[in-house]
Amino acid sequence: MKQILNWVLAATLICGASVFTSCSSDDDNNNPPTQEELKTKLMGKWMVEELEGQPCPTNLKAVITFLTPTQAYGSLSDFYSESWNNHSSADLTIKGNKVTLTAMENESIKHITDATITSISDDEMMLSSDWKVFLNDKMIIHEVYEKERYVRVTEDYEDDIIGTWEGKVTSQEDDHTDGELHRWEYKANGTYTYYSKVNGEWKGDTDYLSNYFVDGTLLCTRWKKTADSEELREWWEIESIKNGVMKWKALRLREDGTSYIATFQMTKVQ
Repeated sequence: MKQILNWVLAATLICGASVFTSCSSDDDNNNPPTQEELKTKLMGKWMVEELEGQPCPTNLKAVITFLTPTQAYGSLSDFYSESWNNHSSADLTIKGNKVTLTAMENESIKHITDATITSISDDEMMLSSDWKVFLNDKMIIHEVYEKERYVRVTEDYEDDIIGTWEGKVTSQEDDHTDGELHRWEYKANGTYTYYSKVNGEWKGDTDYLSNYFVDGTLLCTRWKKTADSEELREWWEIESIKNGVMKWKALRLREDGTSYIATFQMTKVQ
């Protein structure tokens, strides 16, 4: 399964793509929400929680926020398609228990996701989706997903992360870490500076690219050392920001298909 939809809702739908046996029941399918119920219950911020009956890896997560019955936005960092969507907007239509999201990636590429919501509560929803991507009105991608599960996001750390933080990984392993203490300066313009200690002093990297965004609890970063170097990306879920301490967690997949939980802790630098 590949989560690519440029703009977020579609990507979120994709991420949860699976056939669930443990998270839904026949009653869900027999009593789908009405159009009027969705216009109320759907509003707010959602993030995929499980796929194929298992927790969704953090690197596949995306966030969708329903603003009104006609407008939504979402955020996604997708490594495969090189999509980088920070609060990207989409048109929304709701007919019965069917929801359609339409977004233009650029002048030539259009994404359309049709979702059928089988159940929704205050905290979670189940759905199936049909995703299409068009290049100059020619369909180039078409993927269908049966059952997916999402949870409502009630925290948003977009503003709280701004500032300089010092910390290191607190788990035994992670994809991009040396186990040393570092600093990150998150700026309001969506860029950040990464610091290492050299000869007892903090020295900031002069990377060609260093971007980040936070939507809800999802933190996505990308960086390149030079214009010609490989672009790297990292995804985290912000567990909490409280009393000057920020904690991250992430479900990572190893190459052999096994998984582990990575954790990180930082303290705000005054």
